[in-house]
Amino acid sequence: MNTATKMTVSGERTQRLDVVRPVYLEALTLVERLHRRLLDVIKDEFDRRGGGDINAVQALLLYNIADSELTAGELRTRGYYLGSNVSYNVKKLVEMGYLHHARSRVDRRAVRISLTAKGKAIHDMVASVYEKHVATVEQIGGIASEEFEKVNQALTRLERFWTDQIRYKL
Repeated sequence: MNTATKMTVSGERTQRLDVVRPVYLEALTLVERLHRRLLDVIKDEFDRRGGGDINAVQALLLYNIADSELTAGELRTRGYYLGSNVSYNVKKLVEMGYLHHARSRVDRRAVRISLTAKGKAIHDMVASVYEKHVATVEQIGGIASEEFEKVNQALTRLERFWTDQIRYKL
């Protein structure tokens, strides 16, 4: 390849990076902001219903556990909890009566957790918020299911890209 061709390819690559950079950085900001806004929506619902002694992160954790019985470690591997202090939140939720915990019969070192009736009530409250959103997001939010499919596909690809960055040290 001659020098002129290399410069053209390099210039085209620079132009492409200039196009990708702002939209990639905007997507990163939006993902973070959307997660925080979801926590605000959950907190707002708690406030409307007379408060509660748990926070929005803990409420989402209870929502994600649903009818499962699992270990604290599985909360992270399944993506149910994204923070660094899962054991703290599990301990607090057990103390407040939202979670049952019991030693595994197979491996006495492992503790299995599941929702109590109180935890199920929080799960149901978050589920009702989501159902309300499902019923109104097209008309009020102006977002059709096809758009969600495209967003979900892009976010799944982005997650895979980031996972590969870690796994393969790219």
